[in-house]
Amino acid sequence: MSAASTAPRKWNFGAGPAMIPRPVLERAQSEFLNYESTGVSLMELSHRSDTYENLNNRAQQQLRQLLNVPANYKIIFMQGGGHTQFAAVVYNLLAWRHHQNRAAGVASDDWRAIPVDYIVTGSWSIKAAEEAKRLGANVRIVCDAKKSLGSFKGIPEEATWKTSDPNGELRTADRDSGLTPAYMYYCDNETVNGVEFPYVPSMHDPAVPLVCDMSSNILSRPVDVSKFGVIYAGAQKNIGPAGLSVVIVREDLLQTSEMKDGLFPVPLMLDYKTMVKNNSLYNTPPMFAIYMSSLVFEWLVDPAAQRVQDGEQYFEKELIGVQAAATRNERKASKLYRALDESSIYRIVVEDKAARSKMNVPFRISASRKDDPSAVADKAKDEALEAEFVAQAEARGLLQLAGHRSVGGIRASIYNAMPEEGVDVLIDFMKEFEQKQQ
Repeated sequence: MSAASTAPRKWNFGAGPAMIPRPVLERAQSEFLNYESTGVSLMELSHRSDTYENLNNRAQQQLRQLLNVPANYKIIFMQGGGHTQFAAVVYNLLAWRHHQNRAAGVASDDWRAIPVDYIVTGSWSIKAAEEAKRLGANVRIVCDAKKSLGSFKGIPEEATWKTSDPNGELRTADRDSGLTPAYMYYCDNETVNGVEFPYVPSMHDPAVPLVCDMSSNILSRPVDVSKFGVIYAGAQKNIGPAGLSVVIVREDLLQTSEMKDGLFPVPLMLDYKTMVKNNSLYNTPPMFAIYMSSLVFEWLVDPAAQRVQDGEQYFEKELIGVQAAATRNERKASKLYRALDESSIYRIVVEDKAARSKMNVPFRISASRKDDPSAVADKAKDEALEAEFVAQAEARGLLQLAGHRSVGGIRASIYNAMPEEGVDVLIDFMKEFEQKQQ
């Protein structure tokens, strides 16, 4: 990768599509018209060409090495984002469990009776559960953070989840019926709400595959892939451009279905087994998004390119790959949360410190100071102050800091590609803005 890059003049704090490392953009720019001496752009190549197939295989291998993916897991590149995977998980794993039940001679042959368990900690897990319900699945919300905590401001203790007690009502009923859940789903990092799991759930029935949406924090920290049945991630937050989803699936879970099997067929475009069989080339894949993702994978293990992105002051030469990203992300998030905690006008949304996201930091601004116990909040005034903050930040080159439209407020997304310098610039602006409110 190029070592001649300069730090960007604009700092993109958007939640997705999100910032892409400058060295990656420059590399793509230099190769755009003539990819690997073919004389044409990658955008023009056939997906059946050897050149593209080499890229496809290389990207899979890069990701496998970055996450230390075990040999019994398959990596798939699919179209669509996390929303598409909401449905794909239902189709594929209900088909798998249905075939498992038939082979075991389970009395009930109705796929609609098979439970699917959801942990709800924010906006995206709500949407995932709603999609499963739309498709006719027997959805069980085994943990609802909003009901337990009053809002999405943390993660309830795992011991309180309905499936955590082996002798509890749900697991006893599952044993009595012989209907083991097809999977348990959770979202590792809630992009809208700023809630991130500090651990991998482990108190559920070990026979139930764990499904995890890692769209907004994949590659931000090491992960033990062997603890999961399925991991998926939309690429547009922490990997590359929109239009691509990465799926990591344990190979024993690959199971297609047809009408003759007694349940709905898995649509071929969502069928993990079909995608694996065709090496993610069942149809024309999102080639450019996969190419860009491959460059990001390469950037993560290229010290020279990371030095360009981070700047010499912040560069960690001793570390590469996901561990280097985790170290930087911890440092970036810690200093931003510390600045928010020390402020009189900024209020962190997520109260549970252990569950505060290192990728998406939502906060509110209030004219009623935290250090004034007699201050009374004025919603209209506070929202006007937040709008002023966003406008002034944009004028200073700090982009896309408005919170998600469903919740408002401010949100700073500080993915792998955001240099620590960008966080420092944001903190300096926050302090300056606060001083003006005195």
